[in-house]
Amino acid sequence: MSISERDLASLERTADDRFHVGADGVRAITATGDRRVEWVTFAGHTLACVRSSMGYPAYYPVHPVRVERPVEAVLMDLDGTTVHSESFWMSMIEQTTATVLGQPSFTVDGDDLPHVSGHSVSEHLQYCLAKYAPQATLEEARAHYFSIVRREMREILEGRGRADAFLPAEGLKEFLLALKEMNVRIALVTSGLYEKAYPAIVAAFRAMEMGRPEDFYDVIITAGFPLGEGAAGTMGELSLKPHPWLYAEAARVGLGIPFERRHQVVGIEDSSAGICALRLAGFAPIGIAGGNIEQSGARELCHVYCQDFTEVLDLIQRGPLS
Repeated sequence: MSISERDLASLERTADDRFHVGADGVRAITATGDRRVEWVTFAGHTLACVRSSMGYPAYYPVHPVRVERPVEAVLMDLDGTTVHSESFWMSMIEQTTATVLGQPSFTVDGDDLPHVSGHSVSEHLQYCLAKYAPQATLEEARAHYFSIVRREMREILEGRGRADAFLPAEGLKEFLLALKEMNVRIALVTSGLYEKAYPAIVAAFRAMEMGRPEDFYDVIITAGFPLGEGAAGTMGELSLKPHPWLYAEAARVGLGIPFERRHQVVGIEDSSAGICALRLAGFAPIGIAGGNIEQSGARELCHVYCQDFTEVLDLIQRGPLS
């Protein structure tokens, strides 16, 4: 499956001015709506540039994707795909920005959605600071953010927080149990920190009465732990989605599936960043409605696009995926 220009934004040059349409064999340059990923198309191959507001962009080869049956593994995103919590995490970004500004009633604009969901915490904060509080530092914002999040997560785990913060997606339980019946292995993959992701999936599994998530999933990959004073961090904020590494690690290290068998793996995502991460890792992405795929112009990057888990399961069991 090649990268199409139909829904992506057409560009004359890449943001770093390295490639220009019509020069050095470049046939087209396109980008997702949030401009986080630029696709440079040549006659026989495509390169993807994952841009970085933190100053560390990276180029990746774009591998052809297809699906070979039987499907061996399903890689699943957490926020927005498995658990509906985007509004909660956006409220954390809003509260942080409000704290930095000293304006308790602050809210983000609707146009901010592609920039404050699906990416890393620092990138979300960097975007808001650049737009709303250019005088503040990222380090200051991160300190406020983690203080707010830890307070909120304690409240949720102790049963006093927002009851609607982490709700399992409709049809999730039936979908997961059906995959287990088919002996399909399941990986949960998130750009969220462990201290954010684990309570979210625990809350969802508690609501579904499915026990402990770590006993159910074959592997759970998170962004690790935040770097902070007096602590060693394992968070790779510069290599999260839309970079391919979380999905690559889930499949290769977590599930033991070599790159050569990647066509027996599919991924499910609701965000542009996640769809790009799956594509760059070489896996066929199944887009699911409800996130920012349509808004970001990334639907064309999906191998298949579905409305819900019932449709996804039907495709995995019987439908045309190749």
